[in-house]
Amino acid sequence: MKAVIVGQGYVGLPVAMRAVEVGMTVVGLDVDAVRISALRSGQSYVDDISSAQLTEAIETGRYLASSDYDDAEGFDVAVITVPTPLREGLPDISYIESAGESLATRLTPGATVVLESTTYPGTTEEILVPLLEAGSGLVAGRDFAVGYSPERIDPGNPKWGFVNTPKVVSGIDEDSLARVKDFYDQLVDETVPVTTPKEAELTKLLENTFRHVNIALVNELAVFAHDLGVDIWESIDAAATKPFGYMKFTPGPGVGGHCLPVDPSYLSWQVRRKLGRSFRFVELANDVNDHMPDYVAQRSMELLNEDRRSLNGSTILLVGLAYKRDTADIRESPSLRLIELLTAFGASIRGADAHVETHRWPAAVERVEYSAAEIAAADLVILVTDHSDFDLSLLQDSPNPVLDTKGRLTGPRVVRL
Repeated sequence: MKAVIVGQGYVGLPVAMRAVEVGMTVVGLDVDAVRISALRSGQSYVDDISSAQLTEAIETGRYLASSDYDDAEGFDVAVITVPTPLREGLPDISYIESAGESLATRLTPGATVVLESTTYPGTTEEILVPLLEAGSGLVAGRDFAVGYSPERIDPGNPKWGFVNTPKVVSGIDEDSLARVKDFYDQLVDETVPVTTPKEAELTKLLENTFRHVNIALVNELAVFAHDLGVDIWESIDAAATKPFGYMKFTPGPGVGGHCLPVDPSYLSWQVRRKLGRSFRFVELANDVNDHMPDYVAQRSMELLNEDRRSLNGSTILLVGLAYKRDTADIRESPSLRLIELLTAFGASIRGADAHVETHRWPAAVERVEYSAAEIAAADLVILVTDHSDFDLSLLQDSPNPVLDTKGRLTGPRVVRL
C-alpha cells in the first residue's frame, strides 16, 4: 500500500512513521523546505519522533520526504494533516483546499482520501469532495472513497500516543467508512466509527472546546484569587482529591498550539454563519484566555515595581517559549503575545528553550542557554513553559524575582500566577 501523508508536522509525521512501521510505502509531503531538508537528513523536529526512528524509516527505503506532489502519483491512501489557522478571526482552510486540488490530479479509481485537519462540520463533504471530483473527473463514493478522522495527537504525552489513543473514523458512505476504518485499523489499537464526517468533525471541536472553556474558568479564577489573597493552586490541588464530579485544570499564561486558540472559534464561526447565533461559552473563553498574557505582563510590572525597577529598560528572561511542555511547537503560543507586550513597554527579552526550531525563533528575542548565570543576569524571570529538561531548582534559588505561571516552584523570590 502506498500512503501519502500531506503535512509532516506534529500530526502528520507520527502517522507517516507508523505507516512505515506496519509495512506501507509512505510519501511525506510538506511545503516547508527547511523541514523537508531536515527529514531527508534524518533529523526529527517533532519531539514525539526521535531522529533514530526517522533514520530507521528512511533506511527501509519506504519513506520519502518531499515537497513535490508528483511523488504522490499512484497513491492508495492520502491523509491530509495540514494546518487550519485563523486569519483575522476567520477560519482559513486554504491549506486543505490546496492539498485537495493537488491530490485530485493524482487521484485514481479505488483510492481513499482522508482529512485529519481540524475544521468546521461540513468541510469534508462541502469543500474537499467537490475539489477532488473537479480535479479528477471521478465521482466520490463511486470511484474513490473519502472520510474524516480527527487527529488526537497530544505532543509530549508520555502515556497516550498515536497508536494507543482510540481513533474516530468516518466516511461519506458505508464503503468509504469501511475503507477508512480498514486503513486506521492497521495503524492504531482501536477505531471508533461514527455515522458521517460531520459527526467526526464536531467530535474534535467538542473535545477542544471542553478544554478551552475549563481552562478559561481556572484562568479567570486565578486572577480573582490573587486579588482576594487566596492561593488558587492550593485550592485546585484540594479540589482534585474529589474522586468524582471534578476534573483538574490549571491556570497558565494563556493557550497556544494548533488546537485551543483556533478550534473552538471554528465551531463558533459555523454556528454564527449557519444559525445566526453566538456561541457564548466559546466567545467568553476566547476573551479570558486571549488576555492571560496581558495579565502576566501586568504581574511582571508589579513585581519589578516592588524592587523599585521599571519594566522599561529591564532584562526579562522567558523560560520556555513553546506553548506546551516538552514540545517545540510555538504556534499561537502565549509567549508570542507576552513578548509583544513586554517589548512595547521597553523591556529587553531573552529566551531559553532548546526545543524551538531556529527558523521559528521570535526575532525580537535573544536566544540564550538556560543557566544559573542567565537567571542571575535577568531583572525578572518568567517561567512560561515547564519543559522537563529545565532544572527548576535554579529558578527556586534565583536572586531576582521569578513569576511562575505553571505553579511548579517554591522559593524566597518565587511568585506564582
